[in-house]
Amino acid sequence: MLPAKEFRVLDINSESLGVPTGFLMENAGRAVAEVAWEKWGGGLKVIVLCGPGNNGGDGFVAARYLKERNQVSIALAKPIDQIRTDIAKDAYEAVKDMVIPIEKVDLSHYNVVVDALLGTGVTGRVQEPYARLIDLINESQAKIVSVDVPSGFGGDKMVKPVLTVTFHDAKEGMSEANSGEIVIKDIGIPAEAALYTGPGEFVYYPIPAPDSHKGDNGRLLVVGGGPYTGAPALVGMGAYRVKVDLVQLAVPERAYIPVASYSPNFIVRELEGKRHLAKKDADEIEELLLWSDALVIGPGLGDDRETAEAIEDVIEACNKPIVIDADAITVVSKDLSILKDKVGILTPHAGEFKRLTGVPLPMDPEGRMQQAQDLAKRTGMTVLLKGRIDVIASAERVKLNRTGNAGMSVGGTGDVLAGIAGALLARGVRPFDAARLAAYVNGAAGDLAYQELGYCLLATDVADRVPKVVRASIDRFLY
Repeated sequence: MLPAKEFRVLDINSESLGVPTGFLMENAGRAVAEVAWEKWGGGLKVIVLCGPGNNGGDGFVAARYLKERNQVSIALAKPIDQIRTDIAKDAYEAVKDMVIPIEKVDLSHYNVVVDALLGTGVTGRVQEPYARLIDLINESQAKIVSVDVPSGFGGDKMVKPVLTVTFHDAKEGMSEANSGEIVIKDIGIPAEAALYTGPGEFVYYPIPAPDSHKGDNGRLLVVGGGPYTGAPALVGMGAYRVKVDLVQLAVPERAYIPVASYSPNFIVRELEGKRHLAKKDADEIEELLLWSDALVIGPGLGDDRETAEAIEDVIEACNKPIVIDADAITVVSKDLSILKDKVGILTPHAGEFKRLTGVPLPMDPEGRMQQAQDLAKRTGMTVLLKGRIDVIASAERVKLNRTGNAGMSVGGTGDVLAGIAGALLARGVRPFDAARLAAYVNGAAGDLAYQELGYCLLATDVADRVPKVVRASIDRFLY
């Protein structure tokens, strides 16, 4: 089973792979009709109740096929001008002569009711007119078949079907008790749409509220720098470019002026450590954690023994989502128990992964997926294993990311990635979803940079193109 929201991801990723949503809708509607024929034959009076979204579009297509063997009517929950998507509008045009006013529907006249009112994504109280229609459907004596999920699934009331025809896989939470007999139909979603990241991952991107204020969209704390000054700044750039309201960079004294000079957008906190992160800095960082919504630790810190002790202290004290990157990975690799009860993302490359696990990575993607998931299970963290094809693994799920190019071997692109992941955590995105979205965005921004600059790109070029990836994906697929 997959979370209901995940099927929107699959729709968008399928479309990006050249499989239009209209094709999936056609297959879905036909599947509903075919299952109804198998169960109850023809010669029936059927009413299809449709909402204004793509679930209603599936219902329009189902009605068109059902009409071949049955007497079929359609009723709309909302006025025609409220049908939301172009593909649903196209599906409606083919069956508009079958539509009757919702006010004149008497369900006692029908043998079968097809419920295509609401799809996935319902939470809380079901609004009118759906609440009333759900009650009418449940009070009827007809055989009820729901399209994809029973309308109201996830809300305070829902249709009680004898049969639900769902697509690709059952939705998380579905059972015979709440969905009747569950029939799963393949509607042509490519395997790649589920295995690889794509623009569909933006389903998990938190759109800022129109009335939001400074800080409402996340506060990220970055602990880095000392021997290396560019790394924490690149983390901050990646974070800001994917959208977070505030980034505070906590750095040792020697890094303070260089990091502060990179951008006036950064809030830079000078720690007490002179040349590197000192153990005494941990107390100040713990206070800064109270301000933050998430933490990125590791970039540019170096391998000083005292720095390692400070990293341990900070991680142990951290009760916020955390990205453990770069030099912090080396520290936790010596004692994975530090990660007990922590929530967040590990971002190793192949060498760091070997330090974490003690074994070299296999070359094949399947072997890498297995080892990444094994590490995720051992630590409770999401693992973002960086490589030509990134592996994103939680204890329950694995995805691959193939955006990016060889030009991104330049130093600093991993810091940008850590910043993107940290920003998403700071905005409340769950670690697995933040990691897969971050991997896709970082690689796609790198691909845009390659189109203009070839292999001679810089990490700053990647960060600068992150907003283009975000805007293009949201404008095309989410609005």
